Amino acid sequence: MTITNFSFPTPIKFGAGARKLVGAHLLEMGFKRPLIVTDKALAALPVLTEFKTHLPGLDVAVFGGVFGNPTCSQVMDGGAAYKAHKADCIIGFGGGAALDVAKVVGIAATHAGDILEYVWDHPQVRPIENALPYFVALPTTSGTGSEVGRSSVVSENDTHLKRVVFSPKILAKVVFADPELTLGLPAAVTAATGMDALTHNIESYLSPAYHPLCDGIALEGTRIAAAALLTAVKNGGNLQARSDMMMSSMMGAIAFQKDLGAVHSCAHALGAVCDLHHGLANALMIDTVLAWNQEKVPAKFDELAHVCKISGGGNAFVPWLKQLKTSVGISGGLASHGVKPEHLPRLVQIATADICHQTNPRACTSVDFEALFRTAM
Repeated sequence: MTITNFSFPTPIKFGAGARKLVGAHLLEMGFKRPLIVTDKALAALPVLTEFKTHLPGLDVAVFGGVFGNPTCSQVMDGGAAYKAHKADCIIGFGGGAALDVAKVVGIAATHAGDILEYVWDHPQVRPIENALPYFVALPTTSGTGSEVGRSSVVSENDTHLKRVVFSPKILAKVVFADPELTLGLPAAVTAATGMDALTHNIESYLSPAYHPLCDGIALEGTRIAAAALLTAVKNGGNLQARSDMMMSSMMGAIAFQKDLGAVHSCAHALGAVCDLHHGLANALMIDTVLAWNQEKVPAKFDELAHVCKISGGGNAFVPWLKQLKTSVGISGGLASHGVKPEHLPRLVQIATADICHQTNPRACTSVDFEALFRTAM
């Protein structure tokens, strides 16, 4: 019998007002000089100013140098900011980009070399051998679930290729998941990040890898997002819908330790070549890829339709997904979002090299990826 390892270790404080517990927690743990790692937009918004009011007794510095698809240089700048502040802990505050950077700023601050030398597939990958700074995470979007992940995705500065640092050592010590932090998200951001969460859950479930624990989480995460996403987009002040989407986002990220699929390989290529937002890229590809996958795992599509309360069985799932995209304001194909025919060769090359499709339910070749991108145009 094959031995499989399972691990679900992250402590999570979930609920409205959870952000108010961070200051007392850090003081109780003996920390006094946190560095908040966030993105440029959030650094200038009242939501961060309000959060800092809940950190009395702490000498706080802010690194707000994260923007776009996060790059290796942003990580290194964050490490320099940590050392300049003489910080003793890190608070990740933001969406997936900010949290991905926050998770590895501690490596940059305590280890030699560039962060690229710590990516899992580097030919002479450096070990994470020194103790890392204490790290807590507060998500301000409901999409990537980066707050509960043991990987950090950062792009090469020049090529924009996404690279992955993977280690349980970069997991947050505690996640403070406060849906009130998402109440001010614009509808378009809510839609794109929500589709990201839904994609994580669906692709994890469809992966042929063996992980029944993740299968259960992924199905429930899909059910929750299917019921809550439209309300969260149309009525952003609905705290229950915001709470549900934050939970679905975390569930998707926990589930995808089972692995993902070809939707993500396409999205990673679109991010590298066309700088598309990751959640939007997933949304633009998901129905095309799933329609192509369905013949290989029809029973799983039946189950997805069942948990989403879709009549008509598995054959109705992809049409329902298309309608959901339209309802939340994501319309048009790749071409209407700036993708051009001349991008196709590079998109196909990057998607084919991406590791995610290795656990797609249907094997993907470069010819398949070209057909998928052309269909989604």
